[in-house]
Amino acid sequence: MSTITVPSLEKTFQILDLITASPQPLTAAHIAKKLALPPSSTHNILQSLLTKHVIYKDADSRFHLGSYLLYWAGEYEQQQGVIHLFKDLIVQYPVLLQHTVTLSKLDLGEVVFLTCHDAPAPLGFTFRSGVRVPAVFSASGKAMLSTLSMTTIKSLYKGHFPKPVTLNGVDNFDDLSTELTAIHSCRISLDDGQLRDGMYCLGTYIRNASGSATAGMAVSFLQAEYESKRNEVSAALIELAEQIEQRLGFKPAR
Repeated sequence: MSTITVPSLEKTFQILDLITASPQPLTAAHIAKKLALPPSSTHNILQSLLTKHVIYKDADSRFHLGSYLLYWAGEYEQQQGVIHLFKDLIVQYPVLLQHTVTLSKLDLGEVVFLTCHDAPAPLGFTFRSGVRVPAVFSASGKAMLSTLSMTTIKSLYKGHFPKPVTLNGVDNFDDLSTELTAIHSCRISLDDGQLRDGMYCLGTYIRNASGSATAGMAVSFLQAEYESKRNEVSAALIELAEQIEQRLGFKPAR
C-alpha cells in the first residue's frame, strides 16, 4: 500500500523539525538554505505558522517554537491521562464490565472514540479508536453537549442540524435542547437507537480541573437489556466518572 504525502505538509514538518533541532534560532533565509526549499514557499509556511502561534519571530527575525505547541502537548497529556484512568478504574465495576463501555472526546460537533472496553457479546457496531460519529446522536456526545449553551452548540454545526443516522435520531435543535435539559437533572444521557437500530446507550461526561467536560463515557446494550439494566448501570457510570474527575483535579461546587 503506497503512502500518500502532501508536499506542503512535508515542508512544514521539515521546518518545524529543523527549528526544534537547531541549537540556535534560524532566520527564514537560513531555513530555506538548510532544507533546500524555495524562499517563497518557506516564507509562506513560516507566516502561516506565525499566525497560529506555532512559532514566533524575535527582534532579529529568527524563529523559535511558539506557545501553541504547549496547548497541543497539554491536550495530548490530558487525553492520555483520561484513557489510563478509565482503564485502571473501570475494573472496579463488574456491572460495567459486562457491557461495551466507550470513552470519547468531543471534537467540534463530533464524538471521537478514544478507547473501549468490549463486552463478551458483540453489538454489531464498531467502536474503534478514532471512529467519529455526530455528537447529537450519541450518548456520550449528548452528555458532553449538555455542558454547553445552545448558542455554542448551534455554532458547532453552523446552524444546520446533522442528518439523522436512523429513523430514531433527533432531527432539530429544539428537540435536542429538550434532551440536554433532561441530562442536567440526572447526569445521564440516552441514545435510544439513534446511532444503530436496536442498540441503546447510556452516557455521562467527565470534567477536568477547570470544570470543562474533557471526555464522555457510554455503556451500550441491546435494546432488550436496557430496561432491566439502566438504573444499576447509570449509578455505576456516574460513580466511575466522579472517580476519574477526582483524579483529574475537578472539585465540585459546595
